[in-house]
Amino acid sequence: MKTGIKILATLFALGLGSQVAAKTCEMSIDSTDQMTFDKKEMTVAADCKEVKLTLTHSGKLAANVMGHNWVLSTTDNMQAIAQDGMQAGLDNEYLKPGDDRVIAATDIIGGGESTSITIDVSKLEKGGDYTFFCSFPGHYALMKGKFIVN
Repeated sequence: MKTGIKILATLFALGLGSQVAAKTCEMSIDSTDQMTFDKKEMTVAADCKEVKLTLTHSGKLAANVMGHNWVLSTTDNMQAIAQDGMQAGLDNEYLKPGDDRVIAATDIIGGGESTSITIDVSKLEKGGDYTFFCSFPGHYALMKGKFIVN
């Protein structure tokens, strides 16, 4: 144990400590056939360099019937993104192509599937007002939550 502490102390002294201390955070969220996420709030540490998010769908219905994705945006852009996404269709993951209001988004998945994305936390503001939601038509009213960077 003392050897490990000495190695870390040496790395910090050499200016390499921040590279060792930098971390890749991971989080997961589940979605269901009842149009719900299993979380209403997700928190990531501001010192995470990036975060890997995994979305699972524990339901049984197909993506074209009860598909879900996970979209991150500022709270004030959420509703407009979801409304524009309805017209974009399933082929575009119910997101307007090239929409720069979308910070991050997974693919649409159906029951029994999962998907992952990596989010660059450095692009997010500590204490910023972010919301995650599902952009499948009509889902964002129920399937949303607060995304906190602290």
